[in-house]
Amino acid sequence: MYTYYLISFFLVILCAGLGIRANMKVNSAYKAYGAMPTRSRMTGYDTATRLLRNNGVKDISVGRVQGTLTDHYHPTKKIVNLSESVYGDDSIASVAVAAHEIGHVIQKKSGYFPYKIRSVLVPLTNFGSRLAIPLVLVGLILDVFVGAMQNSDVGFYLAMAGVALYGLSTIFALITLPVEFDASRRAKKMLVAEGILTEEELPFADKMLDAAAQTYVAALLTSLVYFLRFALWVLMLFGGGRRRK
Repeated sequence: MYTYYLISFFLVILCAGLGIRANMKVNSAYKAYGAMPTRSRMTGYDTATRLLRNNGVKDISVGRVQGTLTDHYHPTKKIVNLSESVYGDDSIASVAVAAHEIGHVIQKKSGYFPYKIRSVLVPLTNFGSRLAIPLVLVGLILDVFVGAMQNSDVGFYLAMAGVALYGLSTIFALITLPVEFDASRRAKKMLVAEGILTEEELPFADKMLDAAAQTYVAALLTSLVYFLRFALWVLMLFGGGRRRK
């Protein structure tokens, strides 16, 4: 058990370090390419509205939210929210971020399959995160008070259902990767096709978007470690899944 906790602690610290490094890389890239004005002089808002219009999207508005790099697309509210640092800024970093969010809009419009899966997983993941631990606790109680008397594994199976629900967050993080990478691919293609960036400016946008993508890789690794840690903890509670005589 001591070895389990030691390895678990080491992996959690490692993932935390990867997450910090990824966020530092994003902030560094945004600082560098946020100081490079585009030759087109288009802002994040200009970029978003042009890409929406030229892709035939008429039911999505562009709003502004507080913060830095808090940009997001809200499909149910039909709005692309750009952060204050992106909305009115004409840097390469800002137009890249704005185009990335429009990439998600185009994914939804075109029925991009991984995007549809992720949309379905959102409510399921939220539900699973709330129910996972209660199911494990109820399963443990049943195992102690019912399983011991009736030699039943119902408590163990209920706890494993909790583990499976907990794992939905890892599946969500996994399916997020192709969604984010594809949105960036679409963004880079649109930026050049619409004349917002030149071919010479594109590599800088690519570096900005690549840095942002690394945060999702770090999030997946962190989610995987926490899932394995949780699953092993539950198995240990139930004696490794073996029925105790």
